[in-house]
Amino acid sequence: MTRTYNMARRSESASRTNERIADCTEELLSSLPIGEVTLQAIATGSGVSVQTVLRHMGSRDGCLAAVRERVSARIQDQLADPADEDVESAITNLCAHYEAEGRLVLNLLRQEDTGDELAKEAVATGRTFHRTWVERCFQPMLADPTQAAIDALVVATDIYVWKVLRLDLHRSAAATQAVMSQLVHAQLESK
Repeated sequence: MTRTYNMARRSESASRTNERIADCTEELLSSLPIGEVTLQAIATGSGVSVQTVLRHMGSRDGCLAAVRERVSARIQDQLADPADEDVESAITNLCAHYEAEGRLVLNLLRQEDTGDELAKEAVATGRTFHRTWVERCFQPMLADPTQAAIDALVVATDIYVWKVLRLDLHRSAAATQAVMSQLVHAQLESK
């Protein structure tokens, strides 16, 4: 009896395994220091062997790169929406982004000064992206778009504002969004 080789089924299985590995890597990056995100931890969390992780991702760096690509794509989707043209839409999208990615970003921020290059690079990229997003969304609304005014908007929409409200003070997502919106409106209306 010969066994029929089904390439489509094998490809689908490989894709599911890749997703499981990337999901596990992302989960680990959201909660552990990057140095503890080992091939063994990824394999164990994914329910596969280290050899399977290597076969699918090439290396630990391949796992990290897969997460970087998928998170970058999600962030582009979350914050590159043309609906960001008014304050409420922009803050709604930003808060949804923080709800989805906030814990991962905060974990990377905690490791920024530990010498880990991945964390340092991710944080620098995030800061640049955030400032560019603030300028795109709010600079046209400013009567006097000075660097100080943009800085104030960057601070008003920073992830640490979200963290204090949402995680430290346990405010609801809606209450957090309302406060951030109030901060942005106050800056936009100041002279």
